[in-house]
Amino acid sequence: MKRLALTVVLTAALAAIATTAAAHNCPNEWKAIDAALPKAKLDAKQAAEVKKLRADGEQLHKDGKHSESMATLGKAKKILKI
Repeated sequence: MKRLALTVVLTAALAAIATTAAAHNCPNEWKAIDAALPKAKLDAKQAAEVKKLRADGEQLHKDGKHSESMATLGKAKKILKI
């Protein structure tokens, strides 16, 4: 019984650590976007879309929606081809 309880506690701790680590990666993603955007060869429509996705990704991060933030930032990175 103690072993089961220990397993449950360790699993929960690891899940919390993984979630926190992923949450802190969002800023690194938008920094990469910020660095690539000035050098990117995009038309005005693409540049506007990247800027919107980047801003939306940051807001989602601030709202605690880290998975959605990473997905949104990923769309911007795809347009930038980074």
